[in-house]
Amino acid sequence: MGVPAFFRWLSRKYPSIIVNCVEERAKECNGVKAPIDTSKPNPNEVEFDNLYLDMNGIIHPCTHPEDKPAPKNEDEMMVAIFEYIDRIFNIVRPRRLLYMAIDGVAPRAKMNQQRSRRFRASKEGMEAAEEKQKIRQEILAKGGILPPEEVKERFDSNCITPGTEFMDNLAKCLRYYIADRLNSDPGWRNLTVILSDASAPGEGEHKIMDYIRRQRAQPNHDPNTHHCLCGADADLIMLGLATHEPNFTIIREEFKPNKPKPCSLCNQMGHEVKDCQGLPREKQGKHDQFADSLPTSEQEFIFIRLCVLREYLERELTMASLPFTFDFERSIDDWVFMCFFVGNDFLPHLPSLEIREGAIDRLVNIYKNVVHKTGGYLTESGFVNLQRVQMIMLAVGEVEDSIFKKRKDDDDNFKRRQKEKKKRMKRDHPAFIPGGQFSPQALGNRSSPQAISSPRQAAYEMRMHDRQNSITSPSPNTSLTSDGSPSPAGGIKRKAEDSDSEPEPEDNIRLWEAGWKQRYYKNKFDVDASDEKFRRKVVQSYVEGLCWVLRYYYQGCASWNWYYPFHYAPFASDFEGIADMPSDFEKGSKPFKPLEQLMGVFPAASGNFLPPTWRKLMTDPESSIIDFYPEDFAIDLNGKKYAWQGVALLPFVDERRLRAALAEVYPDLTPEENRRNSLGGDVLFVGKHHPLCDFIVEQYTSKNEEPVDIPPELCHGIQGKLTLNENAVLPDQVVESPVPMLRDLTQNSAVSISFKDPQFDENFVFKATVLPGAKKPPPVLKPGDWEKTNNDGRPWRPQLGFNRDRKPVHLDQSAFRTLGHSIPRERGMPGMYANAVPLGAYGNPYSRPLLSGQQQIPKLLSNLRPQDSWRGPTPLFPQSPQRSAGAAPLLAWNRMLPAQSQYQPSQYQALGGPMNYPQRPEDRMDRGRQV
Repeated sequence: MGVPAFFRWLSRKYPSIIVNCVEERAKECNGVKAPIDTSKPNPNEVEFDNLYLDMNGIIHPCTHPEDKPAPKNEDEMMVAIFEYIDRIFNIVRPRRLLYMAIDGVAPRAKMNQQRSRRFRASKEGMEAAEEKQKIRQEILAKGGILPPEEVKERFDSNCITPGTEFMDNLAKCLRYYIADRLNSDPGWRNLTVILSDASAPGEGEHKIMDYIRRQRAQPNHDPNTHHCLCGADADLIMLGLATHEPNFTIIREEFKPNKPKPCSLCNQMGHEVKDCQGLPREKQGKHDQFADSLPTSEQEFIFIRLCVLREYLERELTMASLPFTFDFERSIDDWVFMCFFVGNDFLPHLPSLEIREGAIDRLVNIYKNVVHKTGGYLTESGFVNLQRVQMIMLAVGEVEDSIFKKRKDDDDNFKRRQKEKKKRMKRDHPAFIPGGQFSPQALGNRSSPQAISSPRQAAYEMRMHDRQNSITSPSPNTSLTSDGSPSPAGGIKRKAEDSDSEPEPEDNIRLWEAGWKQRYYKNKFDVDASDEKFRRKVVQSYVEGLCWVLRYYYQGCASWNWYYPFHYAPFASDFEGIADMPSDFEKGSKPFKPLEQLMGVFPAASGNFLPPTWRKLMTDPESSIIDFYPEDFAIDLNGKKYAWQGVALLPFVDERRLRAALAEVYPDLTPEENRRNSLGGDVLFVGKHHPLCDFIVEQYTSKNEEPVDIPPELCHGIQGKLTLNENAVLPDQVVESPVPMLRDLTQNSAVSISFKDPQFDENFVFKATVLPGAKKPPPVLKPGDWEKTNNDGRPWRPQLGFNRDRKPVHLDQSAFRTLGHSIPRERGMPGMYANAVPLGAYGNPYSRPLLSGQQQIPKLLSNLRPQDSWRGPTPLFPQSPQRSAGAAPLLAWNRMLPAQSQYQPSQYQALGGPMNYPQRPEDRMDRGRQV
């Protein structure tokens, strides 16, 4: 969702919604990992019924990770995706349903944002490659040392779009993965698995929500189902609230900013490409054994408990003395609706509402003040009352001018503080820092110190360097001439590039000055602010967008064709007279086909994913739609600082022109391309132990072509239609592996069949309310939880697991010191306590120097390898001799080591890796008997 700071704001305002995940680690014996039994109780002390995976949030980090080496090929990418799903499944351990949803063809309103992202990614990728090549040539010209340039094809993440061969292969791989897990994993024994791949239209998270809505409307639905949704998008929080399910949890990766990344030129840490100097690579480890590995750490996960967020919101939104009955569920819907004003994937946010400036809090305060006059709530089951919304927006419009002025003051104050900080750092910077062998080293450096060679020569070079600097650098009060020599006369004006301030993008709008509205419409829309007709057209389109987005969240896609036709939003003060604006949408609209969407969102640089004649339409100067694919385009920073925050000024795609151009090249499609260009549906999988298995097998045996209803008593109350699948997974039939490194499933007992959600009339309205029979979860928050500190005054920390009475284990200083010395700190395999610094490294305050005649106490764990120990200052007293590098630690804490980095090359060279795929048929048979 287009609210980059929403989760940060939410987690700071309501900290108790965050729970750290408890994850059981695979135990290792003699280099072989024992599989985790996910059929055992959840270590988080909560049992989930359904797990939903927004697969695009898994596909992207597995195919082009930012904090680890990228997979070498597509097969390794698929294996990484399998491992990621395994890890999520191990944490959540669903008991009824696993729903995997991949983004299919999106509504037209979303396609505009997809188009902007893909064009921007293509442009930034080409610019980065050109800049990298330029810097490389400059460094080599100066005699710098760089590793040879790798000749490898860059992975184009634009292929993660419906209709490409990559997505088609991913669907095949996931079908194989599901069948393997249903055959071998005891935790999947009674699980129903639904796969909605990229051929099924709709965004992944909205396909999940549509499934939940339709199941909630069935008489056999369990109102106390505990849902868990995996995804990192902020809009999942709003979608979860919109379901009004009492037990809804989100699991996501814990965001850790400022992760170290290696320079893409020299592959060394500590600097970016623009700062690379081509220095020789430093030795990594005593024997340079860490040269090809990066310091990685396994990503951790957190839970977001929406039931706790509902507790917070109930306290914040409860209002007394209302002229109508207070309904907390309706107020939740209004809160979700107001969050749309600060940004979403379909509309630009209003200029006066920035989440970092407390826009949501401002909207809530205005809402609580105005709701007494509105006579009711803003929304009802996804439908907007525009007359009441108008009162809220006009109240925001009254303070717009003061908001813009305060924004300018805050920005000026921030720049002033930053400038003063730079001056202090420059003033306090040491006059001389030794370099080379004597340069300061970062604390905690895992590599061993290098032996000092030719210390006299090194000291002489430093003295000469210091003397040269003292001669060439003038005193602070000496002014310079244009050629850099000291000027005997008065000073000269300092150049702009020597100043402390960074160049600021030009702002022609100046929202803090009078006349801001006229300048805004003139610069952004190229019309006069006095053009009331045009302004009303912009406002009407925006109001339509608000109604469309809310309907999309609560009822499903109201129109596949609607989109907001402008790059910018109107002002809140322009929302006058919106009560009479129409908010209906055409019915019966259809989504684009996959290849049609590719033509609508891809730049010409990604045309290799399209058929040749279709690709030609992007590059041929005579093409009737060549204007849809500009090679270069402007990015309007729109008051922001960085290009990624700006607005990509791309032309909107005219659907009629696009379809007319494609009509001429449709006959050129091959049968395989026609298959990928067709819309598909969901597929349901079960194993042989599932009660529904025999029912599905019977449908294939009888060759019943008619859709049949799922017996809800056989499938945890799940309802829908089943139809035979052409490419079904069937019992006693071999499931071929699409990944060469993984074996075929020769003893398959799983079965798959096409699945369709329950269907409703086009005018049916899904009620946004808590279902009858739903039990309210016991309250979690205590009086002290309303504050950002615990009762003892310590800073707030996330809870570990769902049991707030869990007693955490504490280690004393000696235990941490022992762990710090005993656990290996190899880069590819960081220990659980790899960052714990031994207290004695700087000289333990409790240690005393040895008295004369006193013997040295033998050091604990003296068998540690030198390169594995933390590097600190040389001890003041002699240490006990250490064993050879091949010795193993005495203590057993090495069993606690986390899994090895998933992209180690050895894991892809043979079977039986971290995913526990069987290597021999007899192993599979043994595991089957244990089930």
